[in-house]
Amino acid sequence: MFDVFGRDRAEVLADYVIETGATVRATAIHFGISKSTVHKDVTDTLKYVNKSLYYEVGELLLKNKIEIKEINEKISYYHFYSPAS
Repeated sequence: MFDVFGRDRAEVLADYVIETGATVRATAIHFGISKSTVHKDVTDTLKYVNKSLYYEVGELLLKNKIEIKEINEKISYYHFYSPAS
């Protein structure tokens, strides 16, 4: 893990997610790293680096996941039940 201004990358990513409410995808784009790296840092590495941030960002990511699932369900519903053109 590398340091960003003297802090672990996982902490920097977690702070960004908490401050902006960004998704894993948006965070990855912002920092120019892969979604897998962001996800691994905030769901695994952060647990050992800063437990309080780990729990805080975990709640936010769960909220984002639920919102995205609801949106996808609505899209699927409207796609399936929309009248044929």
